[in-house]
Amino acid sequence: MRLTRLYKGISLVLLLVLTGCTISYKFNGASINYDIIKTITIDNFPNRALYQWGPMESMFNTALSDIYVNQTKLQQVNRGGDLLLSGEIRSYDQVNKSISSDGYSSMMQLKMTVNVKFENTKNHTEDFERQFSASREFDASQQLNDVQEELVTQIIDEIVEQIFNATVANW
Repeated sequence: MRLTRLYKGISLVLLLVLTGCTISYKFNGASINYDIIKTITIDNFPNRALYQWGPMESMFNTALSDIYVNQTKLQQVNRGGDLLLSGEIRSYDQVNKSISSDGYSSMMQLKMTVNVKFENTKNHTEDFERQFSASREFDASQQLNDVQEELVTQIIDEIVEQIFNATVANW
């Protein structure tokens, strides 16, 4: 009988604790107050790098737009969003990363840098302008044309994630 009362008492306490507390988790990484921030404007980021690869600009712009569509409830608008993103692809370079003992390049590095201007029209203390970069290495025996699409996709994904985290994830 005492054991039954103990179980009922513990059950009642657990029930009160569980119904009295709410825990909210956001698994998408965004920490946006949707009561205040409802829209986002993402300008086209032109490719202003000296070295050009045709598909890169559209790949970047699509990936940047997609992350906000897929991971937030923000409505994308052409002008006047609560959040404004603009910028440009500043550099896209292929450089020697290491030299082998015979004096030839053994590893190459592909690097992309994007300049981003972010404005939060509801809270200007969050505004910034800065650069985001990512790079990937590949064996110098490979032709860039053979690995370029895969590497650029990885680089873009990393940069877009950096931008997303800096703008709406507050990390």
